[in-house]
Amino acid sequence: METDILLDIKGLSVSFETDEGRVQALDSVDFQVGLGQTLGLVGESGCGKSVTALSIMRLLPKPVGKITSGRIHFQGKDLLELSADGMRQVRGNEIGMIFQEPMNALNPVRTIGDQLSEVFLLHQEIGVKEAWLKSVEMLHDVGIPAPDSRAFEYPHQLSGGMRQRVVIAMALACRPKLVIADEPTTALDVTVQAQILELLQTLQKQLGSSVLLITHDLGVIAETCDEVCVMYAGRIVERASTVELFANPRHAYTRGLLSSIPRLDRIPKTELSTIDGMVPGLSDLNQGCRFAPRSGKVHPRALLDQRSPLQEVAEGHWVESCPLCSNL
Repeated sequence: METDILLDIKGLSVSFETDEGRVQALDSVDFQVGLGQTLGLVGESGCGKSVTALSIMRLLPKPVGKITSGRIHFQGKDLLELSADGMRQVRGNEIGMIFQEPMNALNPVRTIGDQLSEVFLLHQEIGVKEAWLKSVEMLHDVGIPAPDSRAFEYPHQLSGGMRQRVVIAMALACRPKLVIADEPTTALDVTVQAQILELLQTLQKQLGSSVLLITHDLGVIAETCDEVCVMYAGRIVERASTVELFANPRHAYTRGLLSSIPRLDRIPKTELSTIDGMVPGLSDLNQGCRFAPRSGKVHPRALLDQRSPLQEVAEGHWVESCPLCSNL
């Protein structure tokens, strides 16, 4: 139902000005995030996942980055039509974002307590003392031991896992309806990754938030997401429920990603599958099938020049309908 949709993105296209001219980073991206849902956005580095997140938050680098078309409806309002002040009220308050690298998201010369307090002071009509107490409480909620003393520490004094917990605390401080988590477990060891993902799931249930989880790790997707969008070269090439996608991948790129996951039931010392080639540069994109150069199949000119539309192959399962890259 339409009322169950929190975030609705239609025809989102983004371009960047480069030395080679203006290039397109996103090409007519469509997806929705439902109330209380966790949607995974997966793909290799350079596919446009983080650009999608920055577009939602209207944090594209200016003046080089520009949303050229589309709409981003959040709770019934188009974020692209909000004033700068209106968008500032949305960021952190209604939409929280967990950035990829905590050390880049945190100010190295301010204590974590001060940085958390600022979130409360910006969005709530409270005093400095109450904001500090709320910050300490939030640090406790994300599992940081001795939060009263940790609040006086600086980012460099914390481990990578602890810094990520601080960033999560900042993103969730005002109980946002939507949380965008951009590679939240990057550069963390496996044990800490599991702890961070479990923390996110626990807090999501407590707050009733929706989550847009951006990752290149299909193992993370399998553990946490209700639905998955597979992104390649600025486009969504497949979209389905997590169970359906893992059981019946239809696009060659999705099948390649799944086959590259290490498995315990494989014969020992079996070489992992890989996808030949690299994600194309933004100045080298086809108008038609963009996976063609890596598919191992010769595509006729018509498929390289004209984009194949998404086609529903099962209930709720959509795939880009290139006949040489998709099992339709």
